[in-house]
Amino acid sequence: MVGRKFAEPTAPRSQKALVQLASIDPIELRNEAKVERCRATRDLRSCGRCVQRVLITCGHAALCEECSQRCDVCPICRVSLPKGGNDFPLRLYYECIEAGLISKMCDDRLLDSKEDGGNQLVADVERLYSLFDVALENNLVSLICHYVTDVCMDESAVSSDPIIAFLLDEKVVKDWCRRTFKIILAELQAIYNLTVLEMKTKLSSLLKISSKLAGMSNVLEVLESSFRGHDMNHLQETILKTKQHLEVMMWCIRHQFLEDVQSRYSDFASWSSSVRERKSAAVQRAWPDSVNRISESAEQSTSSLFIEDALSNLDTEQGYADKEERELAITSLLTGGGNLFFMSKLHGMAGCYPFENLRSAADLLFLQGNSDLVLAKQAIFLYYLFDRHWTIPRDDWRNIVDDFAVTFSITRHALLESFVFYLLDDHTDEALKEATALLPEIASPNTHPKVAQALLERNIPDVALMVLRWSGRDGGETLVEAVTAVRVRVECGLLTEAFMYQRTICAQVKDKKSKDEMKEPSSSVWLEVLVTEICYLCLRGNILDRIIELPWNSDEEKHIHKCLFDFATSDPSSTAGSLLVVFYLQRYRYVEAYQVDSKLQNMEEDFISKNQDDRISYKVRSMSHWRKGLVGQSVDLLPDVLQQQLKSGNLPEVGVFPNNENISVKSNFGATVQEPILGNLLFNAPK
Repeated sequence: MVGRKFAEPTAPRSQKALVQLASIDPIELRNEAKVERCRATRDLRSCGRCVQRVLITCGHAALCEECSQRCDVCPICRVSLPKGGNDFPLRLYYECIEAGLISKMCDDRLLDSKEDGGNQLVADVERLYSLFDVALENNLVSLICHYVTDVCMDESAVSSDPIIAFLLDEKVVKDWCRRTFKIILAELQAIYNLTVLEMKTKLSSLLKISSKLAGMSNVLEVLESSFRGHDMNHLQETILKTKQHLEVMMWCIRHQFLEDVQSRYSDFASWSSSVRERKSAAVQRAWPDSVNRISESAEQSTSSLFIEDALSNLDTEQGYADKEERELAITSLLTGGGNLFFMSKLHGMAGCYPFENLRSAADLLFLQGNSDLVLAKQAIFLYYLFDRHWTIPRDDWRNIVDDFAVTFSITRHALLESFVFYLLDDHTDEALKEATALLPEIASPNTHPKVAQALLERNIPDVALMVLRWSGRDGGETLVEAVTAVRVRVECGLLTEAFMYQRTICAQVKDKKSKDEMKEPSSSVWLEVLVTEICYLCLRGNILDRIIELPWNSDEEKHIHKCLFDFATSDPSSTAGSLLVVFYLQRYRYVEAYQVDSKLQNMEEDFISKNQDDRISYKVRSMSHWRKGLVGQSVDLLPDVLQQQLKSGNLPEVGVFPNNENISVKSNFGATVQEPILGNLLFNAPK
């Protein structure tokens, strides 16, 4: 404290105290927090009274007011004291009390008796906490940060005094953070329990609390950077979520929770019914989940709404800080106590949509999930606003959405993206039309990969292809995206492009896996999924004759063979098996063609014996006879020795056949598969 400068006497007392607090050295802050006893000697023992002032000559807090009048020198440094000097400045802690910065209830000057070590430690810590509180209240949080870096981290700042040693430890700052946050939670809970109009009168208090939370977050960041592996991560996360929730609550309070703005739904029940209709429509138009069927991957490929996926992402962090949150009672900020919290645990976040009201939306989104997902939470909140108002005239609600975007610095691109997500979830044609009109504005490398999938499911693959082109990504980041990219191309009639795409993307994945040494999913799984998907799409689109003309390599041929043979096994009346034979004949691989035909002949004979429909039996018999003759002509071109070995069964099977011939494999597309046309492949097919 030597050489400390004070504010001018004419300055207000509070300003003087704050200037003194702002300019104090952090190590001196520890000294100011410590309760000092008078060191003057009286009757052969120390005085022991509480020291309220510092000596003006040296700055030591060593003498009480009475002893300072009769002593000539400082008991600590022996510096001479001025005669008759009464103008000794108050210590910083008492100066803050006199200025009204610290409550009078914290004034310990009346407690003049000596305390034991335990009580003194508590008193010193509480005094330091009070000074930290003043710094936090008045935007001087940098003082606390410097206390961590300059005092707690200073290895030379040691003391044999156990009280001082404790004040030098970072634990005192951590405990202050926990204590202060619990106090803030109690303040917020009291405000949140008020009526809307009463909460509106507390907006200035809420703004002040938001500033405090930001300051505490800064202190915890300094602790994290200074002491690696400290145990305050949960508290930091909870503070950030509380601050994000508070900011949204202030916006809701300013707009009175939209109580004066009409919703397009008559009540909550009708809104819930509409959401159920959307989910049902999404399930009905969903494409087969080929990714999980083949690779058993954890990637989600089945159709779901954008809002379901977004809310499910918030569930991934649940349980991260459950113990800490129970201790800090963050659930006390939820409307209706913890009912919303337990409902989200029971049904998942996706099961909580639509939110019952604006308050429930703010509570569920911003008090749960990782704080790093704040942008996603804001996007979900916008989705909720669009869902609530879309069909109402825009002049009645557009200003609300714009104000939310301005308040939270949301870009026009992010705003339109949330709107498009809602429109694509809506199952009406009007919503789809407006979504397609907005797509060029949101297309970017960061466009959500599910947009193309949603457009494909709505039977507009040409628009889905344009989205892939506009985004510049063209799929491929995940296996699900790659499957969508293949489906879009095949549905647009770009079979050759789909073939080249799968070959390119599989080569890239193989190279990436070899470099990164990643195991799941392997490049062989990518190859199997994409090739099989192309094959099934061609079966569905009745263009299988085109697929067998593509230049498949040996790895790809295995999956073509398996796909066609499995389909022929499940439905011997189809032409898939015959096309597989033609596939080998076109490549002059007569041995494989003969082996496949032999397998098919056995299956077809068994099918004819069990089938009661003469028309189907005749069709299968005619196709079998035509194929047998075609294969026979081809086998006659082989050398005699090879022909004998082939017909006697001495040659090993070259193709890939299921171990169990009776296995039944259904097509991904069920009854929608049409018969491919066999004509003009090699020879004329039977009619």
